[in-house]
Amino acid sequence: MALAPLDYLAHLQRESTRFREVLATTPADARVPGCPDWSAADLLWHLAEVQWFWAEVVRTRPSAPVEDAPGPERPASYDALLAAFDQHSAALLAQLRSADPADPAWTWSSEQTVGFTYRRQALEALVHRVDAEQTAGRASPIDPELAADGVLEALDVMFGGTPPWGRFDGAGQHVRVDCTDTGDRVWVELGRFTGTDPRTATSYDETDIGVVADPGRAPDAVVAGPATLLLTWLWRRTDRDDPAAGPDVSGDPDVHARFAAVVDQPLT
Repeated sequence: MALAPLDYLAHLQRESTRFREVLATTPADARVPGCPDWSAADLLWHLAEVQWFWAEVVRTRPSAPVEDAPGPERPASYDALLAAFDQHSAALLAQLRSADPADPAWTWSSEQTVGFTYRRQALEALVHRVDAEQTAGRASPIDPELAADGVLEALDVMFGGTPPWGRFDGAGQHVRVDCTDTGDRVWVELGRFTGTDPRTATSYDETDIGVVADPGRAPDAVVAGPATLLLTWLWRRTDRDDPAAGPDVSGDPDVHARFAAVVDQPLT
């Protein structure tokens, strides 16, 4: 599913451009359906700040960001917000183009390379482009291959993934997530995550998921649909209360319910 680095850069530029085009003609106070607490202006500033942050991460690689370092100041007017987005988005693209994806760089993930930022920011821009279009009541197609990679990333990184201070113990129950238009499949094992975060002293003992290789047996449940539908469902950009808006589900309903509970969390 993973794309070539230059493909991620092309998608990042394309999705960021579309995001900006849509919001440029959207009222600043319009509400964002996928993030109900946000206005269009909040959404615009969110992605501007995110792209500024990751441009700085790549620029100062491999050093970690300075904790509590001040970020850019939010402009007061909508036109100034658009201009700030242009500036920060261009800086991110410039920094990524000047870096090797294999270069060591800080990330919040277990992958500590610039390549993480290539992928994460292409998908971040994609999801927020969807937010912008939903805010404006407009829609345009999503590249199926990018969406399929986003499905894998959501399951493996955003919801799954085990930090070094934690432990994931699989329970032997598997859900297969099928992208029906691209042919991609992701196997997910249900299990339990335990551990104590040394930064906050917070302890965890909860149901979790982990992406695994094909176990060579039939899945306990299958979640299937076009890659775009699966991606927007995982990111809660579809109506979770409307079964018709979600993917097709088959197999053990209890296994599916436990899987669905893990991924029923807001992502921004």
